[in-house]
Amino acid sequence: MSVEPVLEPSVSAPLLELASAEPLTAEQQGVSIARATSVLALGTIASRALGFAQELLLAHFFGVRGGLVDAFQIAITVPRDLYDLAISGHVNSALVPVLSEYAAKDRAELWRLVSALLGVVTVILSGLVLLLELFAEPIVTIYRGRPSPAELIPLTTLFRLALSIEAFNMTVSLLRITAPALLFLGLFAILSGLLYALKRFTAPAFAAAIFNGTVVISMVALAPLIGIERAAIGWALGAVAQMGLQFVSLRDAPLRFTVRGALAHTGVRRIGLLYIPVMLSLVVDVLINRTFSYNLASQAGNGSIAYMNWATSLREFPMGLVGTAISIAILPTLARQALSLEQRQAFKDTLGQGIRLVLSLIIPATVGMFVLAGPLVGLMFEHGAFLARDTEITALVLRLYLFGIPFAAVDLLLIFAFYARKDTLTPALVGVFSLACYMLIALLLHSGYSFYGLMIADSMKFLIHTTLSLVLLRRRVGGFGGQRLTLTLFKTILATTLMALVAYAVMRGLTVAHPPQGLSDRFMLVLLPSAAGGFTYVAMVQLLRLDEFTWFLQAIRQRTQR
Repeated sequence: MSVEPVLEPSVSAPLLELASAEPLTAEQQGVSIARATSVLALGTIASRALGFAQELLLAHFFGVRGGLVDAFQIAITVPRDLYDLAISGHVNSALVPVLSEYAAKDRAELWRLVSALLGVVTVILSGLVLLLELFAEPIVTIYRGRPSPAELIPLTTLFRLALSIEAFNMTVSLLRITAPALLFLGLFAILSGLLYALKRFTAPAFAAAIFNGTVVISMVALAPLIGIERAAIGWALGAVAQMGLQFVSLRDAPLRFTVRGALAHTGVRRIGLLYIPVMLSLVVDVLINRTFSYNLASQAGNGSIAYMNWATSLREFPMGLVGTAISIAILPTLARQALSLEQRQAFKDTLGQGIRLVLSLIIPATVGMFVLAGPLVGLMFEHGAFLARDTEITALVLRLYLFGIPFAAVDLLLIFAFYARKDTLTPALVGVFSLACYMLIALLLHSGYSFYGLMIADSMKFLIHTTLSLVLLRRRVGGFGGQRLTLTLFKTILATTLMALVAYAVMRGLTVAHPPQGLSDRFMLVLLPSAAGGFTYVAMVQLLRLDEFTWFLQAIRQRTQR
């Protein structure tokens, strides 16, 4: 007899409604998606807030001078890249769709499958951690190059980073501190995938907040004792903490670490077969594209990687709050609807409502951040070792990144739709093609735009990937008829345009009347234009009857009234 875990009603009920046999009206289904999204969005807000706190501390204590932040970024990028390559790509492409089937049919077999996955992942990632510890120096050379030109391979001289011996050695030292996090990140991925399949979203939603909070606490608590190493220690401890949170949420599940015969389990083989095409795309991204990007950016000197990281931390806020939250919220439902030909229209309706909700949220968020990029960066980072010129550079980097965010948010939803249909090959091939386009565009722009060309190329990459994915998925599902995507896009752009004009006018008026000098002035320079623009957008939404955004507001209102 299988053990039925206790579901969390506030999270799982909306999605259970979507998967139920009784049909829902378009408004009910839209509100259900929005309500599930709001839960994940709360976790994203907490995570981003603590992530900002981490970046604020890095900027305040270390700035861009000396390359310390660059060293830290490389030290966390290496295990994160291996995590993405080895396990992270499994979660949405293979784990959730396969585990969702087992969760619906046979809970006892689900526990055996997850136990086998935990055993396999532990063995593989433990070996990778050992390799990172033993070969930290040559691995850092791949990402940063050696400080002495004589030690470089000729083919890499084009991308060599001009760095000191101290910066190189610091990167190696920090990598040895962060390497063990790879194992705990992998176990977290398995457990969070199980929770998604069971429609328990609370623990995974707040895992990143626990992770970032641990880093922040470590940086503050160890400040009197050590330097940049405290950030690396916090990063490793954060991986342990977020994994522990998933175990606590699954305390009622009979899970074990099974190694013997684990690879023979049918579910493990199915997940592996689904993941092979995804790994193709990730190999290109992790082993080629990311090292290419870091090396190309490094030609601008110390600080370029830090500028990109700080801008990325800001742009990922709307992406995580909207694109990722909505995509994760509807993936289990799409996976179930894709199993039956009779539910093809339901699949298209769920996907269409997800896309419309994404458009109505991500476009105003992105445009608002674009308008207020300068004041926002100044408010968040300009203090301590972070100077006014650093604000200007980071704001420009952020604006160039933002062009691709609306496409990235929609694209993530389309990729999850392919995964729900057990098709991992198509998005992988599209991903490889778009990455090749990214690298070509970056190289063509590098001579004229320096490392800024990477941001332009990144936005073009998302545009290309989204366009191809939309065309291919439309053919697979027989079109998106009746979803009103064009009408939603038109209304959203119209409301957003007026919102942007109001926000910009308020910002310029404040700047001319009272140039910002202190923290309070910078805060008001962000708050007042944001409030004016936000009220304008909500008013336009009501006037234009943009139902998708209204669903989101209704879901938030229902949650606050509980």
